[in-house]
Amino acid sequence: MTSQNLRRLLISSLLSLLAACGGGGGGDSQSPSAQVPVVTTPPPATGTPTVPADPATVTPPVVVTPTTPAPAPVAARVFTRKEASRFLARATFGPNMAAIDALAASNSDAWFAEQFAKPQTLHLSYMDKLIAAQVAANGPRVGFTAFYETFWQQAIRGDDQLRQRVAFALSQIFVISMQNETIRPLVRGTSSYYDMLGQHAFGNFRNLLDGVARHPMMGIYLSHMRNQKESGTRTPDENFAREVMQLFTIGLVQLNPDGSVKMSGGKPIDTYTREDVAGLAKVFTGLSWAGPDQSNGRFNGSVADPERDSKPMQMYAAFHSTSEKRFLGQSISGTTSGDDDIKVALDTLFNHPNTAPFFSRQLIQRLVTSNPSAAYIGRVSAVFANNGKGVRGDMQAIVRAVLLDQEAVAMAGSTMRTGKLREPLLRLANWMRAFDAKPANGIYNIYYLDDPLSGLGQSALNAPSVFNFYRPSYVPPNSAIASAGLVAPEMQITSEPSVTGYLNFMQDAVNAGVGDARQVKPDYSNELAVSADANALVDRVDLLLMNGAMSSRLRGQIVGAVNSIALPAASSTNGTQIANLQSNRVKLAIFLAMASTDYLVQK
Repeated sequence: MTSQNLRRLLISSLLSLLAACGGGGGGDSQSPSAQVPVVTTPPPATGTPTVPADPATVTPPVVVTPTTPAPAPVAARVFTRKEASRFLARATFGPNMAAIDALAASNSDAWFAEQFAKPQTLHLSYMDKLIAAQVAANGPRVGFTAFYETFWQQAIRGDDQLRQRVAFALSQIFVISMQNETIRPLVRGTSSYYDMLGQHAFGNFRNLLDGVARHPMMGIYLSHMRNQKESGTRTPDENFAREVMQLFTIGLVQLNPDGSVKMSGGKPIDTYTREDVAGLAKVFTGLSWAGPDQSNGRFNGSVADPERDSKPMQMYAAFHSTSEKRFLGQSISGTTSGDDDIKVALDTLFNHPNTAPFFSRQLIQRLVTSNPSAAYIGRVSAVFANNGKGVRGDMQAIVRAVLLDQEAVAMAGSTMRTGKLREPLLRLANWMRAFDAKPANGIYNIYYLDDPLSGLGQSALNAPSVFNFYRPSYVPPNSAIASAGLVAPEMQITSEPSVTGYLNFMQDAVNAGVGDARQVKPDYSNELAVSADANALVDRVDLLLMNGAMSSRLRGQIVGAVNSIALPAASSTNGTQIANLQSNRVKLAIFLAMASTDYLVQK
């Protein structure tokens, strides 16, 4: 598709981007404002659960009405086609022409209202169909790769695009991973966990926190399932107690509402102490598999129950700590129930002054920009604290504030820092949606993307640790980014092998499709229709992939490369030749665009 010289040039340009940013791999450059975690990867839990039921539902916790004043409402926006494409690149798994034109003909209020009203597409429903077919055929057990089938189907074809995109962002904050050997075979559990994130993506953060804390997959991953009260030399497992503070809610140091760090004596003020972790660990004792009784066998997992993987964990009074629990200024006596203790703990975390700026910053990073200004964080944090109607933690209002903030909608070239490196999974999703890639049999059999040389170095729900694929505070060492005091999270999984692997992967994908046997095929018919006009072709690719922000220099290079594939005059004998040349022009334009630094850095 491209010459070896052109390929070397592309690799060289990408590696120069890598060098300019300082490379990937280890070596965090830490600062207090970066909120760098310091704990290690949690060990896998023991036990071998079975298969089960439907997404977790729990009685919704009471949402505490805030005392903060209502922020100014975020105004509705009318988008040009370029602005619509850019907005959709953040709010969905990628724009296509139909979505761009529909949004440009409407406004942001109508779009959000439509997206918030769309019914959730459940991954567990897909999994149940696969399992039912497997049982009927007496075939091999449905394996963990089935989750990737449903993930890609909904990411690319799901009608509830905003919900699916926000759920993916949440999965990178509230991390579980199929790299845990106990979780990997529990396909209904992982599907239900992802559905739980999607369910609460448009609900309330307090309910989201409850769903995360009680889900059995999180219970396995952060080992608070079957966590027992203190006895003799045994103390409660502290893993979840630490991470629910450090990574999910309040972080390591105290923050102002705009995310800036509170200082005392020239040093950041810690948010919690070792004693807070120990006290909170007592709260999360007694939780284990859901079921109709509280027997020791059910608690220990020896009672087989096909429903338990997808139901919220239940409290077992016999295993819950009855001693006093002190944490974050709270004191719970030993006379309350385990569920009441958890309610107090999660209410405390939900209402902690750090939670709004800490979560707001991470959601902004996952959807819009790696380096939001303090003002941007402050505006979103204010909406977290009060949605304008006296409700704290309204996820719909928070998502809307993130995506419509003045810093988010400022076009490239402004003084606002709106850039982020596109992570590999989103690059593939962008291409698939832009060019309607789909399999003839309806099965998105895109399974093994984790190898950075042969794949993309990233798969959903398969992060190497609770810190996700990259830390929100990652700074490429010895880089211009470090010198500027900025962060670049996605650069942590960017290295020479992954850059080369991405080029190899996308060259094959653009040319022949993805998935097993390349069954997921793109549809370039609209691009082929304008392939004789290099300018029209590149304009279309620019709008779909770069949101109309392609530099004039890159545009000239791609137009020149496309025109180097000359089309002969049509005759009665060269139809196939012309069709092949047109196809090569289209594929070249797409590949060169996706290999460029203009594309890799989402502006």
